[in-house]
Amino acid sequence: MNFSSWAIRNPVPPILVFIMLVVLGLMSFKRLDVQNFPDMDMPTISISATLDGAAAAQLETEVARKIEEQLTGLSLLDSVTTTITDGSVSINVSFEVGKDSQAALDEVSSAVDQVVSELPSGMSAPNVSKSDLNATPLITYVVSADKLDEVELSWLIDNDIERVLMAVEGVGEVSRLGGIDREIRVQLNADLMSGLGLTTADVNAQLDDVQRDLSGGKGRVGGESQSLRVLAAASSVEDLRATPIPLPNGGWVRLDELGTVTDTHSDRSSLAYLDGEPVIAMQIKRSKGYSDVAVTDDVRTAMSEFGASRPELTVAEAYNTIRATEENYEASMHMLYEGAIIAIIVIFLFLRDWRATFIAAVALPLSIVPTFLVMDLMGFTLNTVTLLALSLVVGILVDDAIVEVENIERHLQMGKTAHDAAMEGADEIGLAVIATTFTLVAVFLPTAFMGGIPGIIFKQFGITASVAVLFSLLVARLVTPMMAAYMLKTGAHVEQSDGLLMRSYMTLVKLMLRRRWIPVVGVATFFAATALIVTQMSTGFFPASDESQTRITMTAAPGSLIEETDETARAIAEAVREVSHVTGIFLATGSASTGGMGETSSDSVSSATLVVNLTPIDDRDVGQSEIEAELREAIASIPGVRIEVGTGGNGTELQVTLAGDDSALLEDAAFSLEAEIREHIQGIGNVTSSAAMQTPEIIITPNLARAASMGVTSRAISDAVRIATAGAYDTALSKLNLPERQVAIRVMLEETNRQTLDQIALIPVAGTDGNVALGAIAEITMGSAPSEISRLDRRRNVSITIELNGRNLSDVMTEVEALEAYKNLPAGVTNVEEGDLKRQSELFTSFATSMAIGIFFIYAVLVLLFHDFLQPVTILMALPLALGGALLPLVLLGASFSMPAVIGLLLLMGIVSKNSILLVEYAITARHTGMGRFDALVDACHKRARPIIMTTIAMAGGMVPAAFSLVSGDPSFRQPMGVVVIGGLITSTFLSLVVIPVVFTFIDDFERLVVRLFRQGTDS
Repeated sequence: MNFSSWAIRNPVPPILVFIMLVVLGLMSFKRLDVQNFPDMDMPTISISATLDGAAAAQLETEVARKIEEQLTGLSLLDSVTTTITDGSVSINVSFEVGKDSQAALDEVSSAVDQVVSELPSGMSAPNVSKSDLNATPLITYVVSADKLDEVELSWLIDNDIERVLMAVEGVGEVSRLGGIDREIRVQLNADLMSGLGLTTADVNAQLDDVQRDLSGGKGRVGGESQSLRVLAAASSVEDLRATPIPLPNGGWVRLDELGTVTDTHSDRSSLAYLDGEPVIAMQIKRSKGYSDVAVTDDVRTAMSEFGASRPELTVAEAYNTIRATEENYEASMHMLYEGAIIAIIVIFLFLRDWRATFIAAVALPLSIVPTFLVMDLMGFTLNTVTLLALSLVVGILVDDAIVEVENIERHLQMGKTAHDAAMEGADEIGLAVIATTFTLVAVFLPTAFMGGIPGIIFKQFGITASVAVLFSLLVARLVTPMMAAYMLKTGAHVEQSDGLLMRSYMTLVKLMLRRRWIPVVGVATFFAATALIVTQMSTGFFPASDESQTRITMTAAPGSLIEETDETARAIAEAVREVSHVTGIFLATGSASTGGMGETSSDSVSSATLVVNLTPIDDRDVGQSEIEAELREAIASIPGVRIEVGTGGNGTELQVTLAGDDSALLEDAAFSLEAEIREHIQGIGNVTSSAAMQTPEIIITPNLARAASMGVTSRAISDAVRIATAGAYDTALSKLNLPERQVAIRVMLEETNRQTLDQIALIPVAGTDGNVALGAIAEITMGSAPSEISRLDRRRNVSITIELNGRNLSDVMTEVEALEAYKNLPAGVTNVEEGDLKRQSELFTSFATSMAIGIFFIYAVLVLLFHDFLQPVTILMALPLALGGALLPLVLLGASFSMPAVIGLLLLMGIVSKNSILLVEYAITARHTGMGRFDALVDACHKRARPIIMTTIAMAGGMVPAAFSLVSGDPSFRQPMGVVVIGGLITSTFLSLVVIPVVFTFIDDFERLVVRLFRQGTDS
C-alpha cells in the first residue's frame, strides 16, 4: 500500500492522528521530570552494621568477611565494595543492570540473615536496604533563631522541620550539619565507686533495669477490663538523680551520690559555617526516580511556608546543586530551538519558497512532540541525554521532509500539477526515505541495550532518538506529501539550468568515474591521516564539567579532635576566600546527625568539606579547572592534612586501585606507586592514598590465665572498658521519657578519671570474687591501626586518587603504566579497574559491540530493501569516510574521545548512511529502467547532490549552537558531540559525493565477476 498516495486522497485521518499525538505529547511534556542526567547507579543494596568502639581490623575479621562470604554466588552480582572504619561496616552490593532491585534486596537480606548468629553479640542485626537516594544533596539550608539555644534549635530541625520536609514527595533524606543533641550525662567518681565496690557497668545495668515503663497484664476492676502498666521510669532529671543504686554488701545510694547527673548535650560530632559564620544547617536529598527541579521547588515552597509560620526563625538557602541542572535544561532547550531555526533557515535558502519551507519545517514539531509521549510511557526524564538526543536529530527529523519536498519540487519544475507532483515525487523517493530511516534506527536502537553505567545513559538516548526518527518517517510519508499536494502552487516553477557549482561537481564526478585510481589514492591517503589522528587521540569516560561549584575535602590525622580539625578547616576557608571568582563558602566539619550527608559528609571528626560557589560560567573568562588549580595553590601550604580539590565527579580524577590479600605487601606497593606518581607525573593535582592514614589506639591484652583464675572473661573486660570510657552502645542507652521525646542517658566515668593509661588500668572489672582492676589482668599499651579498611570483592584494596587538573584521563594513566612501581607490582598485588577507568572500559566495549550490531542491522535492512547482497556494501563504505573529519576537531580542541563524542559518532553513522542511500538507491533504480552504469551514476549525483547538501547543511546548522557554545551553561558535554558531527559531516559529504559513485563501480564489477564465474561453473 502506498501510504503517501492514500494520505493525499484522504487528508483528514492523518491530520487527526497527528493532532492527537501532538496534544498527548504536550501533556506528557508537562509531566516529564527534569534531571541533569539519568540516575546512573547500578542496582545496589546497602548493608550497614555498627559496633561502637570496635576497631576497623576487628570488624573486618568478625563482620565484613563473614557477610562477604555469604554474598558470593548471588545472581547477576557485579561487585561487593566494603568500607570499614572504627565502629562501622558499610557494604555496597552492586548488581548488573537489569537485575530487579526488589529481588536483589530479598537475596541480600536472606544471605545476611544466615550469618547474623555468627556476628558479635553486642551488635544489632545489620541494616539491609536499597540505595534509593541520589548521592548528591539537592539543597542545603541554614536555620537560626535568637530565642532558641543550640540544643533546642537542633531538636526543632530534627523533629519539626524534618517532618515537614519528609512529607514532600521525592524527598529521601534530611540530615543536620552542626548543632548538638540533648543528653543526660551520668559521670561517676572512680574513687567513690571503688570504695563502694561498684563498677560503671553495675550502675548502667541498674539504670537499664529500672528506667523502664513496662506492660503488666490486664485487670478486671469494677466490671471493666483494664490494661496494667508499670511506670518506673523517671520523668525528670531530678527524679533520675534520686534513683536508688543497690550496693554489693546491702543497702543503696542515690545515683547523684556516686557522681554528677547533668542535663547537657552529647559530644559534638559536626560543625557548620556559612561564609565564616557558625550555623546549623540541613541537607536534603531526593529519592531516585524523582525530578531534581520539581523536588527542589516543592522543598522551597515547604520551607517558605514553614518559615512564615515560625517568624522567630531565620531560614536561608546556603547552596544548591540544582543550578547546574536548570542551566543544562535551559541550554538544551535553547539548543533545540536554535538548531531547529537554523535548519529551517537553511531549507528556505535552498528552496526559496516559503510554502515548501513551511511544509518541511512542520516535520520538526510533529516528530519531536509525540516523542515526549513515548518518553513518558517509558519512564524517561527530560535530562541532558534525552534533550541532546532530540537536539542532535533535529537535522535528521527535517531531513526526510526535505528529501520529499525537494523531489516534489523537482517534479513541479517538470510542469506537473501539485497533486501529480506530490503523488509521483513521494512514490519515487519512498524507498530511499524508508531505507534511510531504518538504517538510523539500526544505529540508534542497539545502543539502548549496552551494559553497565553507559547502558543506563544510552538506553534513554537510543530509544528517544529512534522514536523521534520513526515519527519523522510517518510525517514524511503521510503529512509532507499531503501538505505539498494542497499547498504548493502548480506550475510555480520552471526547469532551471545547472549553476556553476553543479556543473563543476558533475565534471569532477565524470573525471573520477573515468580515472578511478585518483579517488582510490585519495581515500588511502585520507585513511592514513585518520590513523595518525587516532594515535593522537586521548580517551576518557565523561569530560570534566563546569558547574560553577566545587568542593575541597580535608582529612586531618586520625585521632584529631573535632576542635583541631575545625581550626584547620577554617584556615583553609580563609585562604580559599581570597581566590578570584569565589562567591561563597559552606564548611562542614565532622559527620551529619544521620550518619552520612552525601557530598559534604565526613566519616569522622577528622574530616571536613568545603562547598565553594563560583561566579556563574557566563560571567567569567576562565574555566572551573583553572580556578581549582588556583585553589590548590592557595591551600598548598596548609600542613599536616590531606586535601582533595574538585567534585570527584566524572572526568576530574583518576583512580588507580591495587588489590591483594597481604595487607602489608599491598600497602608497601601502594606507597611506592604513590611516591613515583608524585615525583614523575607533571601537571596533575593532589595525589592521595586510602592506605596512608593510621589511627592511634589503646590496646588491652588480657593475661588469659590470670583473668580466668579471677573469673574474668574477655567480654566482661570489653563491657567494663566500653561503658567506663564511652558509655553503652547507643542502641542500648537508657532513656529519660519526656512528653515530646526521649533523651539518652549516658553513664561513664568522669573525664578526669580516664585521661591516662594508669587511670584506665584502674577501671574495675567484675569477677567471681569481686571487682578486679583492669591493670591486674591485662597489659595496656599504645598502638595504631588503619583508620579505614577498603575491600573489593573479598580482597583488601588501596585506591590512589589523582586529581587530573584538566589533563586527560588516558594520558595520565599511560604515564602511570610506564612507572617502575606499576610495571613491577609484587606477586599477589594486582591492578583493578575502578571509577572512570572501569566505566571507560565498559563504554568502549559496549560501543564497539553496538557499532558492530548497528552495521550488521544497516546491512540487513539494505539487503531487504534493495534485494542485493553486494551493493549495500557501497553504502557501508561511507562510514569510515566520516571518521577523520569527526576526530580531527577533538584533537584540535584538546578534548578526549569520551561519551559525548561516542554519541556524536553514532549519530554520524546514521547520517552518512542516509546520504549514500540516496545516491545508490537512485542509481539502482535508474539502471533498472535501462540506463547504463556510467549515466545512471552521473544522473544520481546530479539529482541527489542538492538534497544531500541541503540535509547536510541543515543537520550541521542544527549542531552549530552545541559545537560553538552559542547557548549558556556548561558546554563540556554538548560541544564534543557538536564538533564530531559537524566535522564528520563535512568530510563524509564531500567524499561520499565523489567516492561513493566510484565504490559503486568496483562493487558492481565484483558482482559481475562473481556472476560470470558462477555461470561458468554452472555451464561446465
